[in-house]
Amino acid sequence: MAKAPRAWQRMLSGRRLDLLDPTPMDIEVEDIAHGLAFVARWNGQTMGDFAYSVAEHSLLVEELFRRLQPDAPAKWLLAALLHDAPEYVIGDMISPVKAAVGPNYGALDDRLSAAIHIRFGLPAQIPVTIKKQIKRADRISAWLEATQIAGFSVAESNKFFGRPKPEIIDGLRIHLRPPKDVRDAYTARHAELLAALG
Repeated sequence: MAKAPRAWQRMLSGRRLDLLDPTPMDIEVEDIAHGLAFVARWNGQTMGDFAYSVAEHSLLVEELFRRLQPDAPAKWLLAALLHDAPEYVIGDMISPVKAAVGPNYGALDDRLSAAIHIRFGLPAQIPVTIKKQIKRADRISAWLEATQIAGFSVAESNKFFGRPKPEIIDGLRIHLRPPKDVRDAYTARHAELLAALG
């Protein structure tokens, strides 16, 4: 009889995360921050001496969400920061690859997201209205990334991501940093938002 393939990942914290049945008890923000700081967006096809990481992207999305929703409570800011958190174990797949993989990718992402949300005091499922606003911030982030570091023209970026309002992106420049710096910034922002929840 064939042995079942391993479906868990050992984390640096010592936790053993079952990808098929993740539990909130096996999730630590340090593992998330570390993993996301080493996962490259755009499949690494960005300019600069450091990869543009999912952790850096998440910090930008949270800032954009805050600009879009200045009265949002800390829990939804935290949801914005964590919007790509499952990628600390499943990586960042570009949209065409996600489409090719099919619905199984979405189901895996949903299970991990629910466990992460519960671990940090959020509802397992984020309300649709909040998810839409986070997605809007995500698309604005993609526009900034595309035009500033991924080699897209403004016209291409407008076509694929929509042109953001100038006041929302005013003063935002992408600065690539070493993974350790991004990891520390992600962990610090997470701590600030958790404290604000209390």
